[in-house]
Amino acid sequence: MINDLGAKREEYFAGTIRHVETSENAAVFMCDNRVGLKVEAISNHILRFKYTTDGKFSRDFSYALNPDRKQTAVKLKVKALPDHFRITTKDLICTVSNQGLTTRILDKSGTVLNEDEKGFHWEEHKKYGGDIVKMSKVIQPNEFFYGLGDKPDNMNLRDKRFQNWGSDTYGYKKGTDPLYKNINFFMGLHRKQAYGIFFDNTFRTSFDFGKERSTVSSFWAQGGTMEYYFIYGPSLTQVVEKYTTLTGPPELPPLWSLGYHQCKWSYYPESVVKNLAKGFRDRKIPCDALYLDIDYMDGFRCFTWSPTHFPDPKRLVQELKEDGFKMVVIIDPGIKVDHDYPVYQEGIENDYFCRRADGPLYKGTVWPGLCHFPDFTREEVRTWWSGLFKGLIEETGVKGVWNDMNEPAVFEIGTFPNDVRHYYDGEPGSHRKAHNIYGMQMARATYNGVKQFSYPDRPFTITRSGYAGVQRFASAWTGDNIASWDHLWLANIQCQRLSISGMSFVGSDIGGFIETPDGELYIRWLQLGIFHPFCRTHSSGDHGDQEPWSFGEPYTSLARKFIELRYQLLPYLYTTFWQYTSRGTPMLRPLALLDQNDPECYHRMAEFSLGDNLVVCPITQPGVEGRIMYLPQGHWYNFWTDEMAAGKREIWADAPLEKVPMFVKAGAVLPFYPVQQYVGELAVAEVTLHVYYGQQICVSELYEDGGEGYGYAEGKFQQKTFQTSAVDGVFTVMQERTGEGTDAYQDYKIVIHGLPVATASVLADGQEVAWESNAETNLVTVTVPSEFNTLQLQGISASKS
Repeated sequence: MINDLGAKREEYFAGTIRHVETSENAAVFMCDNRVGLKVEAISNHILRFKYTTDGKFSRDFSYALNPDRKQTAVKLKVKALPDHFRITTKDLICTVSNQGLTTRILDKSGTVLNEDEKGFHWEEHKKYGGDIVKMSKVIQPNEFFYGLGDKPDNMNLRDKRFQNWGSDTYGYKKGTDPLYKNINFFMGLHRKQAYGIFFDNTFRTSFDFGKERSTVSSFWAQGGTMEYYFIYGPSLTQVVEKYTTLTGPPELPPLWSLGYHQCKWSYYPESVVKNLAKGFRDRKIPCDALYLDIDYMDGFRCFTWSPTHFPDPKRLVQELKEDGFKMVVIIDPGIKVDHDYPVYQEGIENDYFCRRADGPLYKGTVWPGLCHFPDFTREEVRTWWSGLFKGLIEETGVKGVWNDMNEPAVFEIGTFPNDVRHYYDGEPGSHRKAHNIYGMQMARATYNGVKQFSYPDRPFTITRSGYAGVQRFASAWTGDNIASWDHLWLANIQCQRLSISGMSFVGSDIGGFIETPDGELYIRWLQLGIFHPFCRTHSSGDHGDQEPWSFGEPYTSLARKFIELRYQLLPYLYTTFWQYTSRGTPMLRPLALLDQNDPECYHRMAEFSLGDNLVVCPITQPGVEGRIMYLPQGHWYNFWTDEMAAGKREIWADAPLEKVPMFVKAGAVLPFYPVQQYVGELAVAEVTLHVYYGQQICVSELYEDGGEGYGYAEGKFQQKTFQTSAVDGVFTVMQERTGEGTDAYQDYKIVIHGLPVATASVLADGQEVAWESNAETNLVTVTVPSEFNTLQLQGISASKS
């Protein structure tokens, strides 16, 4: 259905407020036509708006919300005024009009953050019953919009319209909509202030950011209730942090999952997999994980192994483990209709599969042929599914599971028919209601099983589809992309957008899944992929080879160089992930999140930061030796040359094929591990801290906990905070440490970059220590105990910014 909010339709609106009830943190307004609104303060920065059209509010239930989030005690003040009610928290003002329940939200200074146009209205769904629920808002002057997950379009969503209805979109292009994921969260930025809206509705949802009417934004759903959360920043980063905390960050992943991964449809038989592993180790190209696609199974039956291709999977997995490789396998939701297949038998005996409205089991064709599909919206089905992973994980030794085709996708009609029924954890409904959360609930069940049978190690799972909050259960990738320069550009945008939509553990199929890249495209894609939290080359085998050595020299050496850089950056990546899990901070940040006071950042898409201290700008065109890019506020060092450039301006970044534009914040401390062929190959004897001179105080972090197991939950971690500053000719690096963990190494090798003049002396905790300087590179190197408190370089002039 195309919903024209501007056309005359049989639409209904709220009447006049006749009754108000208040509690400590909520207010309920009921109108004379039985339309109601409940405004609830989740925190001083988050308000929930929930509407009813029949006088009764539905049960509070959400798959999206983090069940472990901390509840804060918030007091709402409600005051009746002549034509509206005024609701206040410590940080927000919300008005509700007596006529029509239209709302307006302001900050405490009186600046309008968000206001209704028509506000809540609805129409009856003539075909299925229930309501099509709608909300329209005024677009503020010069307002920008961001978010909505993996939309393959420009970063700013203004003047665009989108749907969320998880779809298998093989070979999608810029502007294809909808895609795989269903993230009903977006942000608005105007007057240098930011807010977010999370529309918690699992039916097919739509969003219009001024496409139909240039001054109106709107969102609506084909069923369910109008329920949304308003999240105040005032910064974009704070909005994302609060949304991610609301829907839940993931737990810390195993460190190896942040290494390099190699995948293909498909590596088989066993000899091919062993040759692949040998190819990495012989060429000294680091790799932690190898993947098996659907051909490892016996006739594509989930939880089985092909007796021909993999006659002894446990032995193979153990042999790969001895060489540092972890095995990750694919699992789809379709269970083959086969009366001799134990998984099918259990599903039938216990009535675990989805049924049509009139009772028959739903049958759909996917890779195994005719299949039935578990109803993952039932707790007992999720528990059963989790238990099926014992064989793969506990008995065979597989380390990770990759969920595909879980939009859900079927071959005949794209997805399940609308009349397929789901239990929905006590809120039964049709597939119209459950479609957008099906993949998430499969990922949930998979995660619980992998976690159960991996313990005491940490689980690793991946999903193609999901709803808001799916980040609690899985990492993700951007789906079946194409080996093209256009798709390299899209990969950059999509991963940034997913990250600011609560899903930071993301990446793309490096090199493209469909068709075959040439060596230049592969290297440029790898240069982007090493900065994505999930770093995996994946390809369709019928389009040619796509291993890092497949393109010959110089590409093999360049692939090795950049994968090695990924492994050196692991402590920085892991620290950035810890910030994400503990604070909700997105790992990948568009420039608008770095400086929302600079309007020049609002339209920028190519440049992004990974964590606090790195800005990257990938090359997405063939045959170029560099590009113009924008540096945000501050001072930045070119990673390759140590040249420093001032921000808030465009610069030219040299980038021949052996370089990617990469800049480090002045004052930052960037930790490096030694190059390893896989995580855990080496006992790290020394961590290198690259420290970049800057006059302004700069704070950096390093978080370490061993990278595996759950000792961190008992305090066995080290959280290290570094502060750098330059005062009166002295450059100082200070370290504070918390946590009960112990370092696996004794020393830091500290390399100081960009010192303005020669160093006269170096003191560690007041004692002069030996140091080395390189006049050619202007680097000063010193080795100090890892538990040092203060490092001072004396004789530094304060003349350099």
